[in-house]
Amino acid sequence: MADSTNIRLDRIMDEVYKDFYGTYPPNSPTFGGSSHESADTNTGSAGAIEDDTPKTQAATSGPGPAKKESEESEAKKEPEKSGMEELNELIGLDMVKADVKELINLVKVQKMREDKGMKTVPVSLHLVFSGNPGTGKTTVARILSKLYKEIGVLSKGQLVEVDRSGLVAGYVGQTAIKTQKKIEEAKGGILFIDEAYTLAKEGNDFGQEAIDTILKAMEDNRKDLVVIVAGYTNLMENFINSNPGLKSRFNKYIEFKDYSADELIEIFDMQCRKYNYTLSPEAKETIEKVIRDREASKGANFANARDVRNLFETIITNQASRVAQMENPSEEDLITIMPADIQQ
Repeated sequence: MADSTNIRLDRIMDEVYKDFYGTYPPNSPTFGGSSHESADTNTGSAGAIEDDTPKTQAATSGPGPAKKESEESEAKKEPEKSGMEELNELIGLDMVKADVKELINLVKVQKMREDKGMKTVPVSLHLVFSGNPGTGKTTVARILSKLYKEIGVLSKGQLVEVDRSGLVAGYVGQTAIKTQKKIEEAKGGILFIDEAYTLAKEGNDFGQEAIDTILKAMEDNRKDLVVIVAGYTNLMENFINSNPGLKSRFNKYIEFKDYSADELIEIFDMQCRKYNYTLSPEAKETIEKVIRDREASKGANFANARDVRNLFETIITNQASRVAQMENPSEEDLITIMPADIQQ
């Protein structure tokens, strides 16, 4: 019983990881030891994971059962949500949602005018996302790539996420090659550069080579490449202002504010619903106090929704350890989080 509980927990943890990072963790034993392509953050659930298991097993035992299981799995899939539906379902981020909707309306109408042969106002699609970690920047970027594809301004709508390590190499000339490779992956979609300010270091640094390569690509691929740079608010402002080329191309900022305590509690509750966990009344009272205390005393390293995700993972790990010791746990035991699972 303990083994099956641990396997189920591994699968849930992989799905939680995917919700926040858009991809399964590398070397995941549950998913065959390989990373997965970025996927829609609204499609994963504990139930869906368990549906995948018999389908994979059936595929190895013969064409007949595999086809039947595949058809049943396809029938259970929910219809894909539009980008705007996904945006509206996000917790909090009211100003961000308003900014994105305003931008989409502007771009959409200009595209309509262009399609009818009318004059259009040039609109920069490149953006600066500023704010603290865990405030939804990557999630909104993924939704925005979908929205841009839906209105016809991007051909593919994929999101390619990178940071300095994914762009900068250690030798002269290699950074341009490494950066260009990521640009090629992102064509038709969005290149999302997290902690972009780390590219602009003082002295003889290869980060400038990456910046120059990106700026040229933005000019050469204006019709089918969007670049979003993201990071802490003050550092991003300094980064953009450090280079005239950056300042002229990135003139639209979207600020991501920290979540309130109520919003963080709602995010935790959403994770519980998504993965079929329930809080006992005492546990609910305890977790709300824990989250409120953390939000009230947050320091520079507070990671908002990411901290809530880590808290959720810790709690379901504790819950699994407790349940695994039971001789014959009931379904209620498997889904219920108790105060003892919320260790300080």
